[in-house]
Parts: sequence; structure tokens; C-alpha cells
Amino acid sequence: MSGLMSYLSQQYEYVGELLMSHIRLSILSVAVAIAIGIPLGILIADKVKAQKPVLGLANVVQAVPSLAILGFLVPYMGIGSNTAVFMVVLYSLLPILKNTCAGLANINPDVIEAARGIGMTRRQVLFKVKIPMALPVIMAGIRISSVTAVGLMTIAAYIGAGGLGTLVISGIQTDNSSMILAGAIPACLLALLMDFVMARVERAVTPIALRLSASQLTPEREQHERRERKITLAAVSVLLCGAVVMMVGQYFAEKPDIRIGSKEGCESVIIGNMMADLIEAKTDLKVERKMSLGGTMIAFDALDQGEIDLYPEYTGTVYTAVLGQPANPGMTKEETYDAVAKGLKEDYGIDTLHNFGFNNTYVLAVSAETAEKYNLKTVSDLINVNGQLRLGCSPEFAVREDGLPGIEATYGVKFKSVHNFSGTLMYTAITSGEVDVITAFSTDGLLQKYDLVLLEDDRNFFPPYFMLPIVNENTLAKYPEIAEVLSCLDDFINDETMQSMNYRVVELGEDRAAVGRQFLLDNGLVTEEELAK
Repeated sequence: MSGLMSYLSQQYEYVGELLMSHIRLSILSVAVAIAIGIPLGILIADKVKAQKPVLGLANVVQAVPSLAILGFLVPYMGIGSNTAVFMVVLYSLLPILKNTCAGLANINPDVIEAARGIGMTRRQVLFKVKIPMALPVIMAGIRISSVTAVGLMTIAAYIGAGGLGTLVISGIQTDNSSMILAGAIPACLLALLMDFVMARVERAVTPIALRLSASQLTPEREQHERRERKITLAAVSVLLCGAVVMMVGQYFAEKPDIRIGSKEGCESVIIGNMMADLIEAKTDLKVERKMSLGGTMIAFDALDQGEIDLYPEYTGTVYTAVLGQPANPGMTKEETYDAVAKGLKEDYGIDTLHNFGFNNTYVLAVSAETAEKYNLKTVSDLINVNGQLRLGCSPEFAVREDGLPGIEATYGVKFKSVHNFSGTLMYTAITSGEVDVITAFSTDGLLQKYDLVLLEDDRNFFPPYFMLPIVNENTLAKYPEIAEVLSCLDDFINDETMQSMNYRVVELGEDRAAVGRQFLLDNGLVTEEELAK
């Protein structure tokens, strides 16, 4: 707990900014879901034939994993808050829609008949009888959707939409429990607060006669209830106005000149922030940072669709995962760079700058005990224990051609089972005995901490994975100074230096942006005055 309090005391402004972003996105999502769900529920409430397909479709959407929905939406809608809000609205619709239908369908027919008997029109029956009587049930659906929206919005960080999920995801990637709690606890409290507010709103909008019996409804009690209703609705109105002001303010805020992104890996975020610091310090350009955008294809799609302007990527990853080329054992650093630069330029209109100097290639690692037990020194040695060892790897490695499929085809290796983990969790899995082999990277910071044996890639299967900036050609044409500014990092960072920076984050708990900034300062690439401007 002391670690959490220390983190909050140092990063309270950043946490507060993410909290306000989370609130804004959650309120917007619930408002849109209400605007769609209640009218649609009213429309189909009396139409049994229409209810089944509409509610069935909503049920199907609810059953699809949220990350799968995000992965489907990103190629069509891009990254950012709009996609996140759309996803949360899809999941929030069902409770509102179903409860609206249920509330209207369960009204006593005699009450409706009495309303018609005194001459009420169909519209009057709907707004003066049906909706008021169904409000408790409708509001219960809205309460469920509100809490659901707050929880689901945490995964919006995967696509650069911000929110408290940024802290949770970053904390998982860097094995920083304080950062995880700094995002999870406010998100939990926000969900409880949302439920409390919606409960008060439910009480305020429900007709007094439906909540109190005739014996309880004294003039004094009725006056108290009306006063309480006014206070509740006024408070909620103020909150909504505040949310609207935040949304409008963000819309009219000064637009950035360039947007720099990164993948979710530790060093990707370090380098991404390093590039942003350099450009802000050495130019007059306004930079927006969209870090931790998930895996390769989310980040690359964002660049291809213009959601971001540049981000750091690996040559080997582009060659196999983006350009779709098969892994070519023995391919040199220069050959890989030339193929990547040509392919990105011709197929996507993306320029490739010079690499930073370090080669973060894949390596297979085992514990010292496992290596000694099975006499493992090279990847080829795994053939002798085919079907006996469990592999831990990232979901991306499990399906990429320069990953598990290629390893199996090139070496003839077979594993007993494959378990997907993210970031530092692979190291936790191998030290706890849940897996026997993991995929690591040559610049992983945790290689300094754990006593792991790296198996030699004796058939040179893995291509070079030199990190470099890839940038939209239109952005580079408009701001050519970007290339000149970033050139100070050309071949400037070796494997050991990058591994050391990663170690400071994942083991010592330092902030990724701060680590990158300190590297620039220590090497005289920027000054404090330039960063502060």
C-alpha cells in the first residue's frame, strides 16, 4: 500500500487526467446507449415478432468477447475514443433494451384500459402511464449498463482512447502492482459511484405513488420527496453539464501537429516517448502521444489509416507480420532493412528512417534446471524432448510466421502445450513452473534478474529485429525536420543499454517516459530548458 501511495503522490496529475477521461467516455457511452436503447425498446415493446431478432442480436453482441469486438472495429473505425465508445455502447444496449421492453410489457392491462377509457390518446397513454410505470425497471437496466460501461472502458487503453485502463495495462506490462492498483481502485470506486448516482436518479424519476403506499404518503412526506427529487436532478444536471463542457473543450482544444504512437511493449513505450521528447524539444511542433496501442497490427493499422503519424517498429516484424514475407533464415540486417523500406513505401506510402542500433530479436529461454535436466543448449536440442515441454509465449508469437509456426516448421519442434501470456507474465509463469520454455527478447530487462538459459538459434531462423521509426510519407513531407531531429538516435542505443533501460522500468518500477527522458539528458541530446519550453 505504501508503494501505491508513493506512486499516487508522484503521478496524481496524470492519474487525475486519466480519471477524468474515463468519466467522460463512460458518461458519453451510457448517454448514447440510453438514446438508442429506450426509443428502440418502446418501438418493439408491442411487437413480439420484432423483439426476438432485435434482442437476439443484442444477446449475440453481449456474448462476443470485448477484445474481439475491438479487434474487429479497429480496421474499420481506427483507434481512439470513438471506437471505444462504440464498443461500450454495443455492450450497454442489452440491459436497457431488455428492461425497457420488460417494463412496458408487464404493465397491468386494466390500467392501460382505464387510461384509454378516460379519453387519453395513444401518445398520452405512453408518456403519462406506460413510461412512468415502467421507469423503475428501465432505470434498473440503466444502472447495470452504467456499471458495465465503467468496467469495459478500461480496455479502451488498448487502442489509445485513454482512461484508467492505461494504468492497468501499463502496470501489467511492467510488473508494477502500484500502477495496476492506481488504475483499478479508482475504476472500482467510479463504478460504485455510478451505481449510487443512478440509484438516486431512479428514486427521483419514479413516481412517488409507485414507491409509497397510501398510508405513507402524507403531505409532509410528499413535500420532502419532491424537495429531494429536485436536489437529485439538479445535482445530476450539474454533473452532466460538466461532462458536456469537458467533451466540448476537448473537441475545440488545440490540435496536435503530429501524433506519435507505440506498441504496448516496455521498450516501445520508452522509445516512443523519447521520440516525442526530442521532437517537442528541438522543434515548435505540438505532439500528441498515443502509447501502448496493443500489438503490431493495431499500431500499424493506426499509422496506415492516419490515426497516428509515426511509431517505433521492428524490421523483422514489418517484414513478416506486415508485409507477409516468410521468415528467411540467414537474412542480414541490411537485406531486411532494404526489403522493409521498399515494401512499406510501395504498398503503404510509409517512410522508414534509420534504426536506433539495438536488435531485439526473439530468443527461446529455459530455466537453468530445465537446461541441465534435458541438456538444452540450442533450439535444435528441443527436438529430443518433443511433446514434453510447455511453451509460454505472447498471443502474437503463437500465430505469426516468424513465431511458433515458423519455429515448428524450421526446427521440427513440438511442444506439449502452448500458453499465451503478455509481457512480464511469461517470466512469472516460468519461475512458478507453469511453463518450461518461454519466448524472450534479447533486450528484455528481466533477463538481468532471472537465471535463464538462452537457447542458441542455431539455424538462424529469426530475422533481425532492429527498432526504427516508421512515418507516414505525407507527415514527413510536411515536417521534414522530424527525420533530422531523430537522426541523433541513429545507431546510438546498443542492446545492453536498451536492456538496462527496460530493467529500470520492470524491476525498479521507474516510469517509462521518465527513463527515456533521462537517457536523452544524460547523453546531452536535449537540455532541461528545451524539455521545459
